[in-house]
Amino acid sequence: MKLNRGINLGGFLSQCDHTEEHYASFITEEDIRNIANVGFDHVRLPIDCDFFLDNKNEFVPAHFEMLDKLVCLCKEVGLNIILDLHKAPGYDFNDAGNAEKNNLFSSEELQLEFLRLWDKIAASFGKYEHVALELLNEVVESENADAWNKLIKRAVATIRKHTKNTIIYGGIQWNSAMTVKLLEKPEDVNIVFTFHFYEPLWFTHQKAYWVPAMDPNETVLYPETMDYFIEGSKKLGYQGNIVSQAVEAGITEMGVPFLEFLMKEAIEAAKKAGVPLYCGEFGVIDRAPLDETVRWYTDADTAFRKFDIGCAAWTYRGKDFGLVDEHFAPIYDKLIDLWIR
Repeated sequence: MKLNRGINLGGFLSQCDHTEEHYASFITEEDIRNIANVGFDHVRLPIDCDFFLDNKNEFVPAHFEMLDKLVCLCKEVGLNIILDLHKAPGYDFNDAGNAEKNNLFSSEELQLEFLRLWDKIAASFGKYEHVALELLNEVVESENADAWNKLIKRAVATIRKHTKNTIIYGGIQWNSAMTVKLLEKPEDVNIVFTFHFYEPLWFTHQKAYWVPAMDPNETVLYPETMDYFIEGSKKLGYQGNIVSQAVEAGITEMGVPFLEFLMKEAIEAAKKAGVPLYCGEFGVIDRAPLDETVRWYTDADTAFRKFDIGCAAWTYRGKDFGLVDEHFAPIYDKLIDLWIR
């Protein structure tokens, strides 16, 4: 499966109010046809385990039927689709560092639930050749790197009982490009390594209300100087140190050289493992200046194309990054022309 240029359907079956009313209205058939008509070749669909399972931890047949209809619609309009498990039993990236809530990697019982869920998903949708399966959205904690590799092997083996379709997974620390190297070389075929890309975070997530260190009133420009970004990123702690690391490695310019530097380790890791590399999320928040937003997307696209990295923008609607929302209307055509060419 070739994944070239796609878009996420964030907030549809994940990070949302899990109600039938929401499912029926947030993304419609018209939206899927619009995505295909614009020229995207795939969608990445984040899905919480809450969609698949009821409060008794039993599968919800009606929701599998609903998803099946969506998968078939994507096939009809010529879109590949990635089914991304965004939240798993015992693991949610939003609860990073909370050992009580995020105990997937310390609980065999929860890991068996994770595998049971993937067994059902693979059995239900692995029959469709245009479907790829992404094991878990973002593993955050560095101490879970080894445990994640072990669970990956078990999940791949579970899925392979049903399908040979593409399986996608990434590293730790929010799917950082610089942690792809921690993934073990796959023993299976048709595996794709993935990473997420929102660097420099101080720019792409400026004024983000869910990032405590972000100043809600501070406008960040791009590209600007490396000193500008080093100083501004200090407040983000570890997540802001990447700019300093790039400078220490000899990167003197914010822009394409900086973005390529951050992608380099992921590119080399994927090459060493003999697998394709894919960027499952990238984007700029709807609080950033529009001209600077276009510049960032242009630089990211330049790097992706240079290294032949397929990617999916975050996101189609809502979630503070919605491409079809009002904020992006003045630059919508520019972004589409940039991606679909």
